Amino acid sequence: MALDAIFAADMRKQNPIELLDVTAATQENRQNQDEIVGYARQIVEGIISSHADIDYRIASFSHKWSIDRMPAVDRAILRVAVWEILFNDEVPDPVAIAEAVELAKEYSTDESGLFVNGLLAAISGTKTAK
Repeated sequence: MALDAIFAADMRKQNPIELLDVTAATQENRQNQDEIVGYARQIVEGIISSHADIDYRIASFSHKWSIDRMPAVDRAILRVAVWEILFNDEVPDPVAIAEAVELAKEYSTDESGLFVNGLLAAISGTKTAK
């Protein structure tokens, strides 16, 4: 849900919180939606508040690839994973990386899984205390 909002907001140039709210409204009758939407909101709000730092880290480690040149789905996956690595101590870095790699393999280019893995591993290996 958070990934969808981040991706759609990037593509449509809209507020990701508003897009998340629209998606959440269509899912409100499903089981455990309060927890799912709550965590998605935490991710989206965290990405918004730390956007400059997150994109700086991605750009710093994506040798010769500007963020604008990356596939939009890769940007969204990376932003979510970098937020989890840097700002969410409840998700172990290897879990955040593995989930991001699987999403990239499933939804992006053939090379995206390796690219996402290498970039996130580098960020995880050099992160500093918040």
